[in-house]
Amino acid sequence: MHKIEQIIVPVDFHQHTDDLAAFAIVIAHKLGCRLTFLHVAADMALMGRYAEEYPTAFAAVDEEILGYAQKKMDALVERNTLDCPGCTGVVLKGEAVDGIVDYVRDKENGLIVMGTHGAKGIEKILLGSVAERVLKRAACPILVFNPYRGDRGYQITAPLNETLQPV
Repeated sequence: MHKIEQIIVPVDFHQHTDDLAAFAIVIAHKLGCRLTFLHVAADMALMGRYAEEYPTAFAAVDEEILGYAQKKMDALVERNTLDCPGCTGVVLKGEAVDGIVDYVRDKENGLIVMGTHGAKGIEKILLGSVAERVLKRAACPILVFNPYRGDRGYQITAPLNETLQPV
């Protein structure tokens, strides 16, 4: 089994992003590894494939979305620099699952720590689950954090190698 050297934390900047970041930072400290936040911004140019002519406004919207996502990422990294010196943030453009899986493809000693929105029923059927699809496709280990279950305030008191068991 490889030693985990980097944790990749896909974020969507929704309400539980800070909880996910705090949880991932605890894991990174326990494992003594680097932490990278990852956001995959929607690629509006993909919407152009439905048009007879490519609307030039899509390129402007793409740039605006990427700029906004980068500002959010910079703020997330800045908020967590004290607790996790050296943490970094990456913003990519594309579809979330493909972007995450492609990003971790060459990270042999990586671990994904990602959140779930807790979708169920028709919402899950219609929208799918990013966490579930990444779990099925990524080659590295994945730890899924569900902020909607149980009491908040997860605490890891034992060394991770005693707590986590391979499946």
